[in-house]
Amino acid sequence: MSDADSDSDERIRLAFVCVQNAGRSQMATAFAERERDRRGLEDRVEILTGGTHPAEAVHDEVIAVMREAGIDLADRTPREISPAELRSCDAVATMGCSTLELGDAATAVDIREWALPDPDGEDRARVREIRDEVDRRVVALFDDLYPSD
Repeated sequence: MSDADSDSDERIRLAFVCVQNAGRSQMATAFAERERDRRGLEDRVEILTGGTHPAEAVHDEVIAVMREAGIDLADRTPREISPAELRSCDAVATMGCSTLELGDAATAVDIREWALPDPDGEDRARVREIRDEVDRRVVALFDDLYPSD
């Protein structure tokens, strides 16, 4: 995928996954949507998110610090992501807590283990640090997948 150029019509599918889908993966998904739009890749990049054991709602502290960054996650709901959905992806970023069940297809999926701390229950300063690191990693992922000419 790193050889994709701006003239390519190839679509890719990205997933951001953690256990609860209520913190890091929600932040990563929102930043990926923003980055996709900034780069004009709306028709070329599909973004999925989910968890292996989703929570009832996005963590309040995550909603608060994302709002500070101009992104509203209040209407998002954590969801379960299936092994089949994961196998359909070109790249999957796990947040440091996932046990993915990809079976034999695991070699065909670019899995990126980000090993980020869980923001659940942390103070806002710590959640901001996690948010900023998630943002940096999303931008780096897009830089890797779509290098500039």
